[in-house]
Amino acid sequence: MSGVARDQDVDIDLGQLVRAVWARRLRILAITLVGAGVAFAGAKIMSPQYRSETRILIEPRAPAFASTQQANDASAGPLMDELNIASQVQLLQSADLLKKVINDLKLYNLPEFDDAASGSAMSSILVKLHLKKNPLENPPEERVIDAFVERLQVYQVPGSRVIGITFTSKDPKLAAAIPNAMANVYLSTQSGAKLDSNSEATRWLEPEIEGLRQKVSEAERKVAEYRTSHGLLQTNGTTTFPAQQLNDISAELTRVRGDKANAEARAQAVRNALSSGEASDTLPDIMSSQAIQRLKGTESGLQSQISDLQTSLLNNHPRLKSLRAQLSDIRSQIRQETQKILASIENESKVADLRASELERQSDTVQANSARAGEDEVGLNALEREANAQRQLLETYLVRYREAASRADSNSSPADARIVSRAVEPVDPYFPKVVPIVVVAAVATLIMSAIVIMLAELFSGRALRPTDASPETIEAEAVVEEKHVPQAAPIAAAGKPVQPSMLAVVADEEDTIEDVKAAEDVPEDEPEDDNEFSVASVADYLTGSRAPLAIAISPTGENGSAATVSLTRMLADAGHRVILIDMTGSGYPTELMAEDPAAPGVTDLLCGEAAFGDTIHGDRLSDAHLIPQGQSDVRRAMRGVDRLSLLLDALAAAYDLVVVECGSADVAGVSRLTRSRDVEIILSLPEVEETIFVALMTEFQAAGYERVVLMSGGEGAEQALGRAA
Repeated sequence: MSGVARDQDVDIDLGQLVRAVWARRLRILAITLVGAGVAFAGAKIMSPQYRSETRILIEPRAPAFASTQQANDASAGPLMDELNIASQVQLLQSADLLKKVINDLKLYNLPEFDDAASGSAMSSILVKLHLKKNPLENPPEERVIDAFVERLQVYQVPGSRVIGITFTSKDPKLAAAIPNAMANVYLSTQSGAKLDSNSEATRWLEPEIEGLRQKVSEAERKVAEYRTSHGLLQTNGTTTFPAQQLNDISAELTRVRGDKANAEARAQAVRNALSSGEASDTLPDIMSSQAIQRLKGTESGLQSQISDLQTSLLNNHPRLKSLRAQLSDIRSQIRQETQKILASIENESKVADLRASELERQSDTVQANSARAGEDEVGLNALEREANAQRQLLETYLVRYREAASRADSNSSPADARIVSRAVEPVDPYFPKVVPIVVVAAVATLIMSAIVIMLAELFSGRALRPTDASPETIEAEAVVEEKHVPQAAPIAAAGKPVQPSMLAVVADEEDTIEDVKAAEDVPEDEPEDDNEFSVASVADYLTGSRAPLAIAISPTGENGSAATVSLTRMLADAGHRVILIDMTGSGYPTELMAEDPAAPGVTDLLCGEAAFGDTIHGDRLSDAHLIPQGQSDVRRAMRGVDRLSLLLDALAAAYDLVVVECGSADVAGVSRLTRSRDVEIILSLPEVEETIFVALMTEFQAAGYERVVLMSGGEGAEQALGRAA
């Protein structure tokens, strides 16, 4: 390779490859045009091939008058399944059908279907070299069929019962005629098969029907003789005379027993009324008597006269005595009439009893006769079943014979298929397609030319370049990259990698900061960066980490809270949705941000004295939101501090970042705010005191908080204080 050492690592120079192809663009264009011209000439030299298609729908077909068979076919279920359609495809490609089409169209006279007869120079050479079998050794009929099959395509249209017949030929008329001829031959073959089936059925059914007629006549004669000899006369279509007589006697006996029970019940009711001395005029049998009604009327009149005279005469007056005597006589007559009615009802019960006894005697006699008739009916039923079976079979054969005889004509048995699309003479050739062939050839020539040029460049070495990857270079690049690492990233614990764009300090010992400073390899005489843990760096870190919750700890008091307010406003000015919750004891963040220092806040919410929506307020100097400290008692509010975890979850779903300023809180207090340790802990120290910082880092790390960030107030805190003032 030119310019590259043998043992040196190399890389492919893509720019050089592109330049090499572009420098030879005229040559590539010329080769492409030549390739397109050759493809165009070849496409024009080829003989055009035309293709046409006929489509056949496979479906059960029967004449409109064949209602019986149509009902049978419907009950038998669908017969045209996938296997049936595949069988029809194979039938269309059968040798017998192809031979019939070839003979009908006289295709054996066309040179197109017997190329072996004329032959070609190349074919002759291959035959002489024994690389190809001599096609003339095959019979002419087989050669025509082979050529026909090569141009034929029969397939099933996916998802349907349609079969497509496609044929390719040099003659467009022939390309359309052959599929149509195949469809016609196929339909005639199917129809002929049905005619053959009907003829065979007719020939078989004629002697069978004649024999069945004799059997049916003999069976019916035996049934009539048996019925006459055993006295099994029928009163209707299904019941014999003894059975009908027994049914009538049973029905009459049931009715008589009911009348008897009714008469006995009526007589018992009259007896009860007479024995108990109760009024009997409520009984239907007594009230229906005309004599009782007249006596009751007379009794009512006498009772009315006695009542009227008692108001003006004494009880021993002769008139009253006479009326009472008449009343007593009338009541005696009523009792006598009631006794007569009772005797009449008892006579009805006795008559019904006698009739029931007679009917029971007749029933026993008829039952004996019916039992003998039942034994005789066993043989009769056997004869009738045999006669019915022979009759049903005869009727079935007669129906089938009539159907088969009615379909003796060719037009009465259509094939189970019909042509849904006939082939038409194509206008444009199916092959070759000049434009697609030329385009594909041109594109392929262009690509191949470019590939050849690129390979030539690679093998010559002009498209290769050395790769400089010495250890010194790698170390230098690492140093450069290390210098560009953002200084606001949090410092990790000893032995852990530095987090990107922030210094997250998680120290277990007091000398952690000194170890990290030694690892940074900063010259001793170079001054420290005042913005190493600035508010802006922490804001960038929180934006990159996409933390939903950040808890700010301010061990030094109000100046740390001012830095937290500055951080919140900076995030809001950057377009983030951020809210600050004032959990300090002094309420200094509320003083800096709230329009009304007395607005309801977190203590009011925890004490139940304010709604959740009423505690959210806007910052007076930015787009940030604030939940102030509130006016309720802090001690009472802190009893429900465990509910703040639910509040923080709800706010985290609505805001990009939730900042909780806790003042100088310890780990135990922070742990009560949230159940998760996957939160950002911000140590807001305007002036970094190594002892306080290391102690806090160790405490939070021991509690499971790994994401701890140091933030010094710097200029951001001073600006926040100035704006508040």
